[in-house]
Amino acid sequence: MIPLSVLDLVPVREGGTPAEALAEAALLARAAEQLGYRRFWVAEHHGMPGIAGGATAVTLAHIGQATATIRIGAGGIMLPNHNPFVIAEQFGTLHALFGDRIDLGLGRAPGADGRVAQMLHKDVSQASQYFPQHVMELQALFAGDPKLPLQATPGAGAAVDLWILGSSLFGAQLAAHLGLPFAFASHFAPDNLDAALKLYRERFQPSAVLARPHVMAGINLFCAETDEEAQFLASSQDQAFVALRSGTPGKLLPPIPGYRESLPGPQRLSLEHMRQCSAIGSPAAVRAAVLAFIERTGADELIVSGATHDPAARRRSLALTMDALA
Repeated sequence: MIPLSVLDLVPVREGGTPAEALAEAALLARAAEQLGYRRFWVAEHHGMPGIAGGATAVTLAHIGQATATIRIGAGGIMLPNHNPFVIAEQFGTLHALFGDRIDLGLGRAPGADGRVAQMLHKDVSQASQYFPQHVMELQALFAGDPKLPLQATPGAGAAVDLWILGSSLFGAQLAAHLGLPFAFASHFAPDNLDAALKLYRERFQPSAVLARPHVMAGINLFCAETDEEAQFLASSQDQAFVALRSGTPGKLLPPIPGYRESLPGPQRLSLEHMRQCSAIGSPAAVRAAVLAFIERTGADELIVSGATHDPAARRRSLALTMDALA
């Protein structure tokens, strides 16, 4: 079986607080470590009441203190929102604290809307143009390139594993050109999955860090004792997606029986399209869906996403999944 990893958005549930969400993230990371998951990644989001991982590097320091062996990282840092030098210092600090288990996934989408760029005092209008340059600047900073006018401390010499994230062909091309591992966000943007992986593998140029293409694909995963219970648990994340698409994001809501069936036709079709890379059901159903997804993608790793209103249900889902795939 290929390695499995965990993507967490540090969800703030209805009736809960960011402090509780961060505490639960640490419990989830510790459970993932004990179960044998390879990585625990946190994604950068800003200004969203239902997501507490906006200060991603700080959140990862919290996760690092709660774990000992699992790789921890950003999946990802949206580089247009930041100065590469500051990111090198932040992840260099994480490396100094937790050693060679730090991943840094880099995305070129600023995320959310123009208000985020306004509040961060960033001009993201030319993000695509400068993203490759900023990725290479980060590589030089971590390498301690003597030609740089200033070294990042901590940062220079830190063994931080860089990944390129993507939901389109752009990231696939850049990852291939730089010889970096590629993680595709098929858990929420499945349309270009097959084309992007094909392009990445065809154009991959070996580098000092990677001799051959290495792909990680995202999948929504909810595993429970029965198919019905798993679909019930997944309805909290379904509600979050519908709310986001309708411009009313909020905290993670309790699950609702038959939620997908209750949606109007267009909303249901949109949700089912976006969630097509999913494994939701009993252990047997999840095993079949995961193996089919691996067969389709040829992925070297999978990263599983899936927020539940009851944090214990997600820890249980991870355990049932690992048992089913053992």
